[in-house]
Amino acid sequence: MLNALSKAFFLTLAANRPLKRLASRYGLRKPTSFARRFIAGETTADAVAAARAVQAAGLFISLDLLGESVVTLDEADAATRGCVALIRDVVDAGIERNVSLKLTQLGLDVDHATAVDNLRKVLAVADRHDFFIRIDMEGSPYTQETLDIWETLWGLGHRRLGVVLQSALRRSEADAQRVIERGGRIRLVKGAYKEPKTIAYQTKADVDEAFVRIMRLLLKDADYPAIATHDPAMIAATKARAAELGLAPDRFEFQMLYGVRRDLQAALAAEGYRVRVYIPFGREWFPYFMRRLAERPANVAFVVKSLLRER
Repeated sequence: MLNALSKAFFLTLAANRPLKRLASRYGLRKPTSFARRFIAGETTADAVAAARAVQAAGLFISLDLLGESVVTLDEADAATRGCVALIRDVVDAGIERNVSLKLTQLGLDVDHATAVDNLRKVLAVADRHDFFIRIDMEGSPYTQETLDIWETLWGLGHRRLGVVLQSALRRSEADAQRVIERGGRIRLVKGAYKEPKTIAYQTKADVDEAFVRIMRLLLKDADYPAIATHDPAMIAATKARAAELGLAPDRFEFQMLYGVRRDLQAALAAEGYRVRVYIPFGREWFPYFMRRLAERPANVAFVVKSLLRER
């Protein structure tokens, strides 16, 4: 019960626009700020520095310029230009060319056609430089629209474009089959959004069972799936499934969040598995950070300890 209340509390904070604006103004002023454990910083230079450190440790990267739920066309245009600039900065920096983004960041809440057009602008530059772009999955109101947009652009020839599915949603097993049939690449996560019981599993056990079912399907049939989890039980189940199928370590990858279970990231890499670290950065960091706190009580404990140390 306490964990459920904690999750609901932090998810409510994540959606609070005044707090988001205040956090953005305050910023990540000190490198020792507790939020810096999970967020690389505010600038592209911060992200590039973090990416280089991660790659030096033998891990792979995906950069995410944070920003979501924009409410005007001007904001959507600015976010699109920011994503394009990020792609060019990554090319100049010589780091791995892998970026994640959200459709609400590109204006999906404002106008569907504009969001699609903005994504095509990003892909036009990304494809020229051999980037892989992953469309992050947001809350359930966006699930169908996100998959439809992915499928439309996939059909237009953007084949270095992936999508994310959440095992917490009851529909995701069928969605996984749909994407597999079209040849797309899937990142499987548990899900960080509060969803109604009519469409989502409510207990960890049920979410985990769905995760394992979908993971088993992906390892068998999907093109280079990404299994995104910090849960040792889910990782063990993935290893067992890969061994059962005789799947080489370069046929799939684990993905983890920047600053979370760095020991586990290193251990998996040492065992020969591919591990990709999702590196978020930017001024719009507050909603992302609140969802990370909602996911795991251990994250909250880390924040409290950090605050006490700083005081």
